[in-house]
Amino acid sequence: MILQVHDELVFDIYRPELEHMKKMIEEKMKNAIPSLKVPIVVGMGTGENWLEAH
Repeated sequence: MILQVHDELVFDIYRPELEHMKKMIEEKMKNAIPSLKVPIVVGMGTGENWLEAH
């Protein structure tokens, strides 16, 4: 992770590892607070820069 802006996290990921990392990051984010009674919704985008990822 290279940056956090409000509720967004920005990662710089080696392209061949992208799909694996997306799955891992989503799982870690959804389960970050095990005792939470409501689900955490995770959305992801990819791109060469922050604008493309949106």
